[in-house]
Amino acid sequence: MTTLRFEWHGLACAPLTMRSYMTHICAIIAKHQITKGGAVVLFQPENEYSYGHDILFPNGNYMQYVVDQARRAGIVVPMINNDVGPGGNYAPGSGVGQMDIYGHDSYPLGFDCADPYTWPPDKLPTDFHELHLKQSPRTPYSIVEFQGGSFDPWGGHGLEQCSVLVNHEFSRVFYKNNMAAGVTIFNLYMIYGGTNWGNLGHPGGYTSYDYGACIRENRVVDREKYSEVKLEGQFFKVSPGYLVATPGPLSTTVYSDNADIAVTPLLDNVTGSFFVARHADYASTASTSYRLRLPTSAGTITIPQSGGVLSLHGRDSKVHVVDYPVGDYALLYSTAEIFTWKKFSDKTVLVMYGGPDETHEFAFKGNSGVSRVEGDDYSVQTMSNSTVVVQWKTSSQRQVVQVGSLAVYMVDRNSAYNYWVPVLPKSGSAYGSSIMNPAAVIVNGGYLIRSASVDGSALSLQADFNATTSLEVIGAPKGVSRLKVNGKTLPYTTSALGNWISKPDVQIPDVAVPDLSRLEWYQVDTLPEVRPGYDDSAWPVADHTATNNTAAPLKTPVSLYGADYGFNTGTLVFRGHFTARGVETQLRLWTRGGSAYASSVWLNSTFLGSFKNAAVDEDNTSTYPLAGALRSGAGYILTVTVDSTGFAENFNSGFDDMKAPRGIIDYALLSANDSAAATPISPWKLTGNLGGESYTDKFRGPLNEGGLFFERQGLHLPSPPLHRFSRGSPFAGTDRAGIAFYVTKLRLDYSADKHDIPISFVFDRDAAAADFRATLFVNGFQYGKYISNIGPQSDFPVPEGICNYRGDNWIGVAVWALDKGGAKVPGLRLKAGTAVLTGRQGVALVRSPSYSTRRDAY
Repeated sequence: MTTLRFEWHGLACAPLTMRSYMTHICAIIAKHQITKGGAVVLFQPENEYSYGHDILFPNGNYMQYVVDQARRAGIVVPMINNDVGPGGNYAPGSGVGQMDIYGHDSYPLGFDCADPYTWPPDKLPTDFHELHLKQSPRTPYSIVEFQGGSFDPWGGHGLEQCSVLVNHEFSRVFYKNNMAAGVTIFNLYMIYGGTNWGNLGHPGGYTSYDYGACIRENRVVDREKYSEVKLEGQFFKVSPGYLVATPGPLSTTVYSDNADIAVTPLLDNVTGSFFVARHADYASTASTSYRLRLPTSAGTITIPQSGGVLSLHGRDSKVHVVDYPVGDYALLYSTAEIFTWKKFSDKTVLVMYGGPDETHEFAFKGNSGVSRVEGDDYSVQTMSNSTVVVQWKTSSQRQVVQVGSLAVYMVDRNSAYNYWVPVLPKSGSAYGSSIMNPAAVIVNGGYLIRSASVDGSALSLQADFNATTSLEVIGAPKGVSRLKVNGKTLPYTTSALGNWISKPDVQIPDVAVPDLSRLEWYQVDTLPEVRPGYDDSAWPVADHTATNNTAAPLKTPVSLYGADYGFNTGTLVFRGHFTARGVETQLRLWTRGGSAYASSVWLNSTFLGSFKNAAVDEDNTSTYPLAGALRSGAGYILTVTVDSTGFAENFNSGFDDMKAPRGIIDYALLSANDSAAATPISPWKLTGNLGGESYTDKFRGPLNEGGLFFERQGLHLPSPPLHRFSRGSPFAGTDRAGIAFYVTKLRLDYSADKHDIPISFVFDRDAAAADFRATLFVNGFQYGKYISNIGPQSDFPVPEGICNYRGDNWIGVAVWALDKGGAKVPGLRLKAGTAVLTGRQGVALVRSPSYSTRRDAY
């Protein structure tokens, strides 16, 4: 590995740092562009480059340089940006550095999850379409990042609470509001967040990057937001007319008889119109009744025509359609929302839905034969203009009406969540027969339908099940007569609708988890530096009298910034040698490690104290009294541990937030009342991860390890040398301040070939327990940082593949006792979620290196 070091002066030095990266990365991307049969349709050369502090901004020459690098490497698809705003930066027509397509982001509810049920006034964007017409009217309206969740800081309220803030109601109101603005390229951040394993994160968050997103960190799909987004996504997929409809002005009077309902039209005389309805007060939780007045090809119609009213319950939004094409048919209008429609060989199927306790109505022009097929809680009326009007009430019981060869399925929203539309691959492409409304089947049932394909005479589904259920296949392809689910042929019956009905054999096992407290645990002191006689002769010497950091000039004779010596991650350990003059009474120490970091200090073997950081500060200056009088002329050693939570994010260009150093910023060994000059401390030695930027564990990467003894020695890796440990458990802990590393072997035997089983390690909270910080390792991978006095995370998912579900796992826990009396872990347990019978491919175990002696370790 070669490490390039340079002085960073913002974007001015971008060519130096960018050329090699862009050449190699863009060449890989170029191979997967849509022009070569791949999935890449757009290229974003920069991200949120929307502000410049004391630098040239906008900087068209810089942006053009980035674009040119991508083009030279073979990128031919259009360039699109992601502007913070929308501010209009680098929009087409703006000159040098302009994009082909202008895009922006938006996070309207922000990131404070403290009160997730409160939607503040004026947070719903209502000027997006107007701004688009001003900034980039000739390109597709693009929201490249829109709020799909929220991050949560150390000491925050927890990501589950963030999932409430940005929940299914948010998805209905805000995403459909974007639709009302005419968005045609729309991306959510995030659909799935994941895990900041191995110190990947920055100080603004903790190990979990669940983000409150549609899919949980442990991959469980049980948040209603996932299902809501699925409904909206499928609607877009079968509604090409939306792409050419023109957004109009929002109104509370033109289209609704109730001023509490706001309606935004998207109009087109050929391919249909769309009317997005919501509460005028977007945050309203009221139940509001209304009637619509909609312009249709049959004139302006007051809806419902068959009596009654429509309703909007709480935080909700509806997309009402007019003159909406459905294969060879066209809906004159529908107040119910469209999930999907498919034209099959012998029929067309339309699935529409409504929320609980709602009345809906749809209409067709003409005298196509109408017949009742399923259910009876709906009326059919032929109007004087030969329009057929069907009015229905939502319920858990599906209703189906046949109009010619069109079958209309009327379901409530909760039932619609159970419908899936897997695309049938064609000519080797997973995208099927077309981009818009490709050939597919409709499947009712299952926890997750992963895919569908035709294999000879068989329709093959890959599906997941978390409970016993039936499967209904709607629109089995012509010539197909067999049904296979997860490779097994299943019998089926054919319903009156012509659908296949099958009941897979779903066996969900009870998943037993081992009691971690009953395993054989071993411990090793991982702060041997505070023992008498410890030899640090092999340690790097802090001898840089200048720093590479242009934003943080040195305050000390030599740099004690970890990064100046190649130590950029995890815990830093410092050793300061000095000769006492006999007057020293206190140590003043300024450390910096990022939000929620901590530090501890020892004088020789005597613990002086810890900065525990309950206020989640970025840095701290503490003063520690020295224990007793120091003997003049005697040598002493200060040992300081500083736990870093990563380098800061640099959100706005021109600022130097990411340069905030990690380590010791300043220190002074002082006498009482500062009556004498500070005692010099020299030499200083320091360490971080073994090898620094020439890191030892190439497999797990540069961020997985910090500078503690067990990490430098590799004792967290699988199959460590237990003869170097003694028996000891984190549940017993230690009786003094310090850092201990515990390891045990955990054997699992789960039916991973059949079931997807989410597991996590959970630290139990105990307000009466001593404060500690813990780091979790699973088979050598760092998968959790738990801080008992800060939180909020205590549950740490570990995916299969990292965790061996059919064999041995080496579990390591480092426990940093922050108080003089030591600490123990009140509880650590393995938790298993509901097993899911799965159709996924098997998960291969990550074959990572086990322990081997590190000859250069100290």
